[in-house]
Amino acid sequence: MNSMLSKSWWVPAVRGVVAILFGILAISWPGLTLLGLIALFAAYALVSGVVSVAGAFQNRKTDDEWWLSLLLGLTAIGAGVIALIHPGLTALVLVLVMAANAMISGVLDIAAAIRLRKAIRNEWMLILSGAVSIAFGVLVFLYPGAGAMALIWLISLYAILTGALLLGLAFRMRAGTRAETGGVMERRMTPDRRMTAGRPAHT
Repeated sequence: MNSMLSKSWWVPAVRGVVAILFGILAISWPGLTLLGLIALFAAYALVSGVVSVAGAFQNRKTDDEWWLSLLLGLTAIGAGVIALIHPGLTALVLVLVMAANAMISGVLDIAAAIRLRKAIRNEWMLILSGAVSIAFGVLVFLYPGAGAMALIWLISLYAILTGALLLGLAFRMRAGTRAETGGVMERRMTPDRRMTAGRPAHT
């Protein structure tokens, strides 16, 4: 199980990078319009969703919880499709779609971390990422009429923070893969060393 999960480090890595890029572009794009924000969010949600679905299918034969990643990916894809095929969304509807996507994603991330806490290391990063997503969603639902700049800053900070946490988790998982590979190689080499050490020296 550990080996299987460690090989999936690229899933949170790509999700993290895409989230950070989305946050940076949203906050630094001069004169960002609502249409531009919708396009950025659609691209972010679609890429993140496709990556999660791909990771789920990669592990479906070895992971009983693969459906969590599948559901996470389908949720993101659904949000991205809504934003893509309805570019005329009002600011309020777009923000509520983002909030709903964040809350569902947060719940699924936390559920995955809890169910797999014995199999993955540093699961607290995934739990914290999920908690941040839920907090963002709740905050937006409570204050959907906040000013445009305030919402852009909030969305950007949320994306960058969750992206950084996912990227950190990916690096830890990647490090676990290398450590596990090194341990296996060491165990394979140990018997040979013992045999060599036990042989009499040739004169």
